[in-house]
Amino acid sequence: MIEITKGTHQEQIIKILQKTYPITVKDMAKELHLSSTMVERVLHQLQTQGIVQLDPLPDKTFVRLLRNDFKFVGKQRQRKFIKHSSGKKPFKPEDYDGMMYS
Repeated sequence: MIEITKGTHQEQIIKILQKTYPITVKDMAKELHLSSTMVERVLHQLQTQGIVQLDPLPDKTFVRLLRNDFKFVGKQRQRKFIKHSSGKKPFKPEDYDGMMYS
């Protein structure tokens, strides 16, 4: 079983490869919003580990997932800040006699 750290580019690439096949390096870069050189660098790391295989053609490079026994480890961090309520009680219309709450 291969352990992959959560929140890394390796995890994102492996999850895309599990969903989509065949896929090129350029398509993967567009989906991840990264440069193709960054994606190729991570793919070469994965290729040396024996996880993926790159199939170069004259105009495109296809990526093939060789193994499927992954364990994603580590904390997954929240990317966006969530604003929690301040604990104030909402306005109750019991005290108001206006037209809106009749």
